[in-house]
Amino acid sequence: MGERENLERFREVAARGALAAGRIILTSQRPAPELKGRADYVTEVDRAAEEAIRSVLAAETPDVPVVGEELGGREADQYWLVDPVDGTVNFLLGFPIVAVSVALVRDGRPAAGAVHGPYLDTTFSAARGQGAEQDGHPLRVSDRPTERAVVGTGFPFRYKERLPEYLRLMLPALERFEDLRRPGAVALDLAWVAAGVFDGFFELALSPWDVAAGALLIEEAGGVVTDWTGGEDYLSGDILAGTTRVHRQLLELSR
Repeated sequence: MGERENLERFREVAARGALAAGRIILTSQRPAPELKGRADYVTEVDRAAEEAIRSVLAAETPDVPVVGEELGGREADQYWLVDPVDGTVNFLLGFPIVAVSVALVRDGRPAAGAVHGPYLDTTFSAARGQGAEQDGHPLRVSDRPTERAVVGTGFPFRYKERLPEYLRLMLPALERFEDLRRPGAVALDLAWVAAGVFDGFFELALSPWDVAAGALLIEEAGGVVTDWTGGEDYLSGDILAGTTRVHRQLLELSR
């Protein structure tokens, strides 16, 4: 199997895993949450959804280890990175902006992945070098001018000590762009940048499973993703993303 076919298979496996978790989410009642940390909740649905993903991955790629938000795991040169319920607070509130994110990380970079919105009945997927798609339709970032850009964001609500750093970018961004949006599920925010719905995205203090699949979608749709210094380490959780023009503006503001 060639490299192209290999990554295409991983993309398909990621999508199947995400869809399996989505079925758990759609058929579950909203349970009582447990508190993992400040403003950080987990439920039995999060764990059941991750188990569903792991079942698919174990059957399809038994030699590839898995790192999940809820059940942990070990990293390797190649491993799966899983967020079973991105937007747990939205899920608990009955707000349908909830996602499942499954990404294959190879040599420190996302190489294939999928983002599924179960309540929206839509799935985004990508493989490195092969483009990104939504429900079989190819994706491309927007070409709107920066003054008309609508940019997604998320607040560092679990790390309020970083609010001054965040506000130094957010306030001028609100002046420079047409508007900002905060739906509350990072994987979907990034997927919508890839789809040209949003023109960019910025946030601090995320986890690698939040951003891996969505960042790959943007890169494969013609956009740019970096950390807040312009480096490649966006899996660290400080992420700037968007069209070339909007990313350039975000990077300027972050500095």
